[in-house]
Amino acid sequence: MAALPRIDPMLASTGPLPPPRAEHLWSAETKYDGQRAVVYLAGDGSVLLRSRSGADITAAYPEFAGLGDSVGAPAVLDGEIVVLDERGRPDFARLQPRMGLAASPGRAARLAAEAPAHLVLFDVMFLDGRLLTSLPYAERRPHLTRLVAPGPSWSVPSSVSGRSREALELTRSLGLEGILLKRLDSVYEPGVRSRAWVKVRNVRTVDAVVGGWLPGQGRLRGLPGAVLVGEVRDGALRYIGAVGTGWSERERAHLAELLAVAAQDTCPFTPPPPARGAEAHWVLPRLVAEISYSTRTRTGLLRQPVWHRLRPDLAPGDLDGEGPH
Repeated sequence: MAALPRIDPMLASTGPLPPPRAEHLWSAETKYDGQRAVVYLAGDGSVLLRSRSGADITAAYPEFAGLGDSVGAPAVLDGEIVVLDERGRPDFARLQPRMGLAASPGRAARLAAEAPAHLVLFDVMFLDGRLLTSLPYAERRPHLTRLVAPGPSWSVPSSVSGRSREALELTRSLGLEGILLKRLDSVYEPGVRSRAWVKVRNVRTVDAVVGGWLPGQGRLRGLPGAVLVGEVRDGALRYIGAVGTGWSERERAHLAELLAVAAQDTCPFTPPPPARGAEAHWVLPRLVAEISYSTRTRTGLLRQPVWHRLRPDLAPGDLDGEGPH
């Protein structure tokens, strides 16, 4: 493969819609619920996929092998890998078995036939010998649309400027997660969580780190009745609540196995959760989960938190400084 610059993906912050007077400064795309991927195309037909952490995940997704021939020119692209349900909506539960299969190409091929993945390409950072990261989004976007023709397993998402409220309402009506807003004048900031990209979700969620659990009662004896979760802020894990709903029996049993492996004697939260120490079991803070909730208390605790899913594609170090969703 020809030498291509290694580029870390730019990350979005979470925030509200822009005020109406500033809507014209922003472009809106659908926010896709999947696995982030940076795509390296050497121009010789080869394809290399790297995850957000930089791991080579090419072998996990054989569906994208034809992208290199389709594009032709040397390029580095940014995108999201999804698996769609019967209604054409991203379904993370269907994608999850595909993740982590880079070392199992045979199984990846079998799952690709059962639940094919789709690659949504939404930015171009390098093209035909030229680094494009210093160009504003409004100039990078035409390069991308000219470069990538829709294929059997990849596409470029629609983008609309100045109509973020309409875009968000459309995603809500379609049962999608939300939108990603990008300032038209924003440059591409590799590895930076930028305020120039803003994710606006139709439900409030937070990517939280599991730091402990509380034992269940009755038929749940020996299983987690609730998990204790926190946010990483300034390098410390800050407690934000206990989550005890949202699992199926199978998910609860799987989570119990993961928590047993991660067991430790020391509380990972700073400061420790109030009135939880006597009954809590502590774990190494390495599991990340997506939690939905209604609102937050004045001190930042989650109200009505519900377990949504594990995020095996995220590590606690990815979340420091992200702030509440």
